[in-house]
Amino acid sequence: MFPAEAETAVWVNGISHAYGRQVALRKVSFAVPRGSVFGLLGPNGSGKSTLFRILATLLRPSEGEAFLLGRSLLQEPAQVRERIGVVFQGSILDPKLSLLENLQHVGHLRGLRGRSLRERIEGLLEEFDLSLRGQDRVETLSGGLRRRGELAAALLHRPALLLLDEPTAGLDPNARRQFWTLLEGLHRRQELTVLVSTHLMDEAERCDRLVLLHRGEIVAEAEPEALRAGMGYEVITIRAEHPGCPGRANPETVPPLAPLSDGRTVRIETEQGARWIGPLMEAFSEEIRAITLGRPSLDDVFFFHTGQALESGEDEAS
Repeated sequence: MFPAEAETAVWVNGISHAYGRQVALRKVSFAVPRGSVFGLLGPNGSGKSTLFRILATLLRPSEGEAFLLGRSLLQEPAQVRERIGVVFQGSILDPKLSLLENLQHVGHLRGLRGRSLRERIEGLLEEFDLSLRGQDRVETLSGGLRRRGELAAALLHRPALLLLDEPTAGLDPNARRQFWTLLEGLHRRQELTVLVSTHLMDEAERCDRLVLLHRGEIVAEAEPEALRAGMGYEVITIRAEHPGCPGRANPETVPPLAPLSDGRTVRIETEQGARWIGPLMEAFSEEIRAITLGRPSLDDVFFFHTGQALESGEDEAS
């Protein structure tokens, strides 16, 4: 049964999809609370893009059902489209038109006209610090400015739910931070519900809750902090002066070491990280260059559940 619309923005129940014999999604179910930032985290080939296209009403699932803002994805796709904003991984803006012309065309497609459209565009351009770039052709804008323009286009009709598919793909770290600072400000001021698909750790950490997708299935779901805490260990990382030196420690005086591929770095997973710092410093007194103690990362969580690193994986079928 569909939960209360006042509490749930997106409800996905048993969504599956296949491209011929290749299964992209298997019985995926989750709920996105209203007003939250919800993340779909996984590498290429995990099913994120297929699920995104389904939720954006571009692809009909092989089985299962979903409700967005109380509207049936299968029975009321037109009504769903009226209430959501979408930022695709690829740009929807015409590079030969100005940013202002692009926004006007998007507004017309959304049924906006005249003064209301003009005021809405002016307000978004000012809010996104694009007022001086409205007459510039999109092809002359940087990647970060284009992404802000695409976000403005997605918000023209004041949607209650924003879907973002790898929204900062190809952007440099500074442009990525600026995009998320802008997005988080919008989320706070407008109580906007955001669903974002990503493979980037820093973006996943900004989400209130995460679904981890692997080969079309959900392998874990929780808040980022809860996912890390559930690992039950701390991580010690040692950087040595010369290759191979970390592996020569006495196994009776230090915990098991896991050398990394560069030969100079080892990783230790232990429930009592602080107690081993002293013995490790002593064991590597002549060779140690750096030693750090931290919690497991979301990449560690994903590897624990799947045996696969987030950066690996194959492209999804299309």
